[in-house]
Amino acid sequence: MNRAIDNTQHCTTMEDVRRHIDALDDVLVPLLVTRGGYMTQAARIKIDANQVRDEERIEAIVARVRARAAQEGGQPDVIEAIYRSMMEAYIAFEHREFARLRAPSQGSQP
Repeated sequence: MNRAIDNTQHCTTMEDVRRHIDALDDVLVPLLVTRGGYMTQAARIKIDANQVRDEERIEAIVARVRARAAQEGGQPDVIEAIYRSMMEAYIAFEHREFARLRAPSQGSQP
């Protein structure tokens, strides 16, 4: 089985390291933007703002990504920290989207 950690290429300079990180960021950013689009979808579907934060779902995601990190040869604690931070940012975004989607339309004001 090929693990993600095995895709790390040997670097001899910081320029090499940065070039590889930039290439990964070019893949990660569009994926994160797409993930954010699903937060807008969730904000549209949820009935109540209290549904935006779902502790059970947060813990399920953490358990899933920790296991996946270990499977891929990564550091589960690091991946958990990244995901918890990312989820907090997305929860805040989803709250804003929830409010925006329910705000009175500008065109309907007297």
